[in-house]
Amino acid sequence: MFSPARVLHWIRVSRMTLALGIFIAVMLVWRHADMHARALAAAALAATLLFTACSAWYERSRPAPPGHGFHALQLGFDVLLVTFAVHLTGGGLSPFTALYILVTAAGAFLLRPGGALLVAAAGIASYVGDLLVGQHAALDLSVFLQVGVLAAVAVGVAYLSARLQQDGESRDAIEAQLVLAKLQAEDVLQTIRSGIVTVDARGRILFANASAGALLGFASADAVGRFMSELILPASPALAAALDRAVHCRERVTRGEATITLADRSFPIGLTTTIIETGASHAPVSATVIFQDISDSKRLEDLRLRAERLEAVAELSASLAHEIKNPLASIRSAVEQLSRAPRATDDERTLGRLIVRESDRLSRLLSEFLNFARVQATTGRLVDVTSIAQSAAHLASTHPDASRGVRVECTTPPDAVLVQGDEDLLHRALFNIALNAVQASPDGGVVTIDISTPRREQVPVGVPFQENAVMLCVSDEGPGIPAHLRDRVFDPFFTTRSGGTGLGLPIVQRAIEAHRGFVLVDSGTSGTRFTVLLRRYQASTAEAA
Repeated sequence: MFSPARVLHWIRVSRMTLALGIFIAVMLVWRHADMHARALAAAALAATLLFTACSAWYERSRPAPPGHGFHALQLGFDVLLVTFAVHLTGGGLSPFTALYILVTAAGAFLLRPGGALLVAAAGIASYVGDLLVGQHAALDLSVFLQVGVLAAVAVGVAYLSARLQQDGESRDAIEAQLVLAKLQAEDVLQTIRSGIVTVDARGRILFANASAGALLGFASADAVGRFMSELILPASPALAAALDRAVHCRERVTRGEATITLADRSFPIGLTTTIIETGASHAPVSATVIFQDISDSKRLEDLRLRAERLEAVAELSASLAHEIKNPLASIRSAVEQLSRAPRATDDERTLGRLIVRESDRLSRLLSEFLNFARVQATTGRLVDVTSIAQSAAHLASTHPDASRGVRVECTTPPDAVLVQGDEDLLHRALFNIALNAVQASPDGGVVTIDISTPRREQVPVGVPFQENAVMLCVSDEGPGIPAHLRDRVFDPFFTTRSGGTGLGLPIVQRAIEAHRGFVLVDSGTSGTRFTVLLRRYQASTAEAA
């Protein structure tokens, strides 16, 4: 409100008004004014016009605001102009003496408290000097009263100016803190991984951070002012409905779930809504929703449930295998002896060989059941995942069941990647994944095995070793896994290949789980990728020493 530029503007207006008023009064109103007074009035008007024009030009021509010297020069000229007005209108009893107060107040705004006292001293000196020299008047009681009033007003104005300066500095400090807090809050809201959207009672978006735009598929910078029916409803009707209920029904949602469907993918989200009320019972409210992609949490929960199911199946498999294997061995031995008896006919020998062959097949199947049940990390040695992956890739590429001409390309870091675990068990798991890939690939296809250190954002939320994870990806160029079968690939005894037992991937799951790792599968209409996450071995300080 009291910026120096605004104060200077009104000073120039007041100055020109005073000079023009004196000139008009001398020329047209004051009949007793002589030629000398008229010449002085004309000179004062011309000097005021010239000084004001020059000061305005100087102020506008400088790139930076003028300093205290410029302001002091403006106030000094105004003190002289007021003194000239007082001189023409009677000296000590002139009504224009009060104008010194206005110049003093202007000095308080432009030059701060010390400036008010300085301008008041200059005004008093000019006033008294004009009386003594220009008017040849004596200093009576009225003059001293006028000087006392000017001095008292100067002190009061200086005090008020000091208080205003102090309040202004406090206000500036508070505003700076508010700006800093706002910038920090905006920085946090823009960089947070959760999406945040605020809408008003009309459903118009008031705020949307970058994560919200990325999750919902729009540019957050262009979202403010648009309606959620344009941007949110097409991608997630449930999310838009939660915001609508929060605004119109004042209904809050805590830990709700919805789905966002974009052109290329669909994923679940967790959401929480809150209401910002103004206090009145029927006043419009605004609502804020905080939501995030919970695909990783869902996948990890599915992994946990799958591990529990596999553990239960493993215990049942072990019990059944033990109960069946011994009687099956006895049956096989008895039938083999009967088929070798001298009195056995050709048909009996043929049936005996059939029973022995099928018994052997059942025995191999029971052995796989036992292997599945016994999957556990029996040793805790340091093993190099790189060498295990390369060995598994070589065996899978040369396996008789591999498609013809399939190449296995293994990309590994130059240094060893160490994990703590069972080398045989990890080799078996990686070999099963690689074998599935070369069997699913078309003739002449390429299977890629990539070992890397993932970035933090590449590791699903909820994995306890996000900072020191090892990621092994096995990708093929096969037809992919149909959507209705993707959730069953790790189920025991589920297989789509003729002659398979359906225990390969469940064994992989149990082997990685035994190493406190995670195995994920991603598949589309073309190609499948298995991702194994293991904890990288980190030497302790004592070991490093």
